[in-house]
Amino acid sequence: MKSRSPVEVLQASLQLGLTSFGGPIAHLGYFNREYVQKRRWLSAEEYAAFVSLCQLLPGPTSSQVGFLIGLHRAGIVGALAAWVGFTLPSAVLLYAFAIFAPHTPGPLMHALLHGLMLTAVAVVSEALWSMARSLCPDWQRAAIALGAAALLATNSSTLLQFLALAGGAIAGSIACRKVRYAGITLPAVAPRRTAWIGLAIFCAPLLALPLWSAFAPHGPIALASLFYRAGALVFGGGHVVLPLLQDALVPGRWLTNEGFLAGYGFAQAMPGPLFAVAAYFGAASAPAGVSLLWAVIALLAIFLPGLLLSLVGLSLWSGFARAPTALAMLAGINAAVVGLLAAALYNPIALTAIHGAFDAVVALTGFGLLHWRRVPPILVAALCIAASLVAQRLA
Repeated sequence: MKSRSPVEVLQASLQLGLTSFGGPIAHLGYFNREYVQKRRWLSAEEYAAFVSLCQLLPGPTSSQVGFLIGLHRAGIVGALAAWVGFTLPSAVLLYAFAIFAPHTPGPLMHALLHGLMLTAVAVVSEALWSMARSLCPDWQRAAIALGAAALLATNSSTLLQFLALAGGAIAGSIACRKVRYAGITLPAVAPRRTAWIGLAIFCAPLLALPLWSAFAPHGPIALASLFYRAGALVFGGGHVVLPLLQDALVPGRWLTNEGFLAGYGFAQAMPGPLFAVAAYFGAASAPAGVSLLWAVIALLAIFLPGLLLSLVGLSLWSGFARAPTALAMLAGINAAVVGLLAAALYNPIALTAIHGAFDAVVALTGFGLLHWRRVPPILVAALCIAASLVAQRLA
């Protein structure tokens, strides 16, 4: 009899967490190879159903898919083991970067950070291109995306981001009625009662944390609140969390914009989920002596909403899939997400990272290597850092 131990799930997911470079789309390919083709834990049809569901939900798609596979294989303990194994390697590396980066010599660290910022330009540009092609295939959704980008081009406050997503939902309900998703049949893993429990747990922190954090605006509860809110509102994966976190962390003086983009750029060179960058942000914004605690708080807070929603979606999908208006609104939200990411690419990413023609050429080269040559992001990061070091030597 095949083992269904959570330890088995942890071993498999840890291996993936150490080797899965390339972002969420690449992660899904690694998952298919490991869980479907090699281990045969689920059929290709079941795997496709999990992927389809998670692409429609807020949160980190690849982490949600892995979480549901762990649930399918070994229950809720298996789901947690799948998340820990896939997330831990990148989280540890990003935490270490936050701790040791300030002690690296000034000019060297300046060049390193600038190279990572250029990496962020290249990676987000490629993500925007890919998302626009898949989420805005017609003029209706392209118009929604352009409208959201125009709204957020000069001011990307949390309120305006929410208005852009709400406007996308309204516009989608009117203009995207003909959008249809393929029928998705999901394995019977989570009972309907689980959905309501998960939804209650999801809503409680979303409502309570902002009220609680008002008593200590720069304390650990406030940190948990802003990361939980970001994790709950992100449609489209790790790259789209960038503007939400930037708007919360930089104006709120948790981090400088340069430090924020440096951490985001370093995360491109890591295996595993991009949401693990929360470990860097938590540690880098922490007071002395509590960096590990704050890294753990940020990491748990940003992942928890998406994992809860994957349980909710797994239980309630059949009813949702029969509501055309809901699917049309979802199509509009996804289009608005493209506009949100486009606005973030302009401001703050490009405005902060590109200081001249040389920087623009490096970023465009990185985009070309990612998009047309399918070069792994870790090599693009190495190229951008090397170019930044050369430019510093020649200056």
